[in-house]
Amino acid sequence: MSDATTGAPRIGVIGLGAMGMGTATALLESGLEVTGCDISAAAREAFEARGGQSAETPAALAARSDIVLLVVVNADQVEQVLFGHQGVVGSLRHGGLIMQCATVAPSIARRLGERLTDAGLEMLDAPISGGAAKARSGELSVMASGAGSAFAMAAPVLEAMAATVYRLGDTPGVGSSMKLVNQLLAGVHIATAAEAMALGIRMGLDPETVYEVITHSAGNSWMFENRVPHILKGDYTPLSAVDIFVKDLNIVHETGRELALPTPVASSALQQFTAAKGAGFGREDDAAVIKVYERLSGITLPEAANDAEGA
Repeated sequence: MSDATTGAPRIGVIGLGAMGMGTATALLESGLEVTGCDISAAAREAFEARGGQSAETPAALAARSDIVLLVVVNADQVEQVLFGHQGVVGSLRHGGLIMQCATVAPSIARRLGERLTDAGLEMLDAPISGGAAKARSGELSVMASGAGSAFAMAAPVLEAMAATVYRLGDTPGVGSSMKLVNQLLAGVHIATAAEAMALGIRMGLDPETVYEVITHSAGNSWMFENRVPHILKGDYTPLSAVDIFVKDLNIVHETGRELALPTPVASSALQQFTAAKGAGFGREDDAAVIKVYERLSGITLPEAANDAEGA
């Protein structure tokens, strides 16, 4: 059942964090009817203030939706919002679509597709990448796999939320496999950027100069260019937290074990993020992985401007 006025599908977004809120808002501004759900009442109220609707439970959201996007943190949350108490399955109409956007192991995505098919629902394995800013502007990259009918149903949503949609296969699991490759590279690049900046600072180089030179040299990466400014500003407000890469690089590690494929570079990056989490920085921006070097070698990192003023 679609919106009676426009014929467009009714959309539900579960998970109104940085990525989910941005995506839900982009969908809303494209003219779609969007309901948001989050465990945080403040997040629900914030989405209502933007003109959206909200629901307190996944089941209530599903009852008024044709397509439900899961923009949650991990596989446990996916399981809970779909099959737990007041979950989506059982309330979403027969033939409705689940767009699973969280980073999960490919084996979990494949099994999830089978379970949803058994429940009479469609699934698009649709991990997303691009960060909070591109979520908000509707310019994400979507790495998707699923049946042709799922892609057809998702078309207006994909058009509104993404700049690029990669159609990777006709069964769930392929999209999640591709996202894992991306997360391996992203995590390694962030950890390496932090190590490079720590080395430069320890050698007495000016951090701003290091950034300027490297971003115009062969050693640059998108993550270096994007994350090092957080270090330079001393601002570790989480856009993507250390905890996320502890989770995602663990998935890389476990998937490598399943395939008997060693991932030594990713494993080294995982240890750095794990050390940052152990030091208490898990909920800070993932660039806070550099603080491990501050603890180990005594380098002095740039302070936030307001911290410097306060001092």
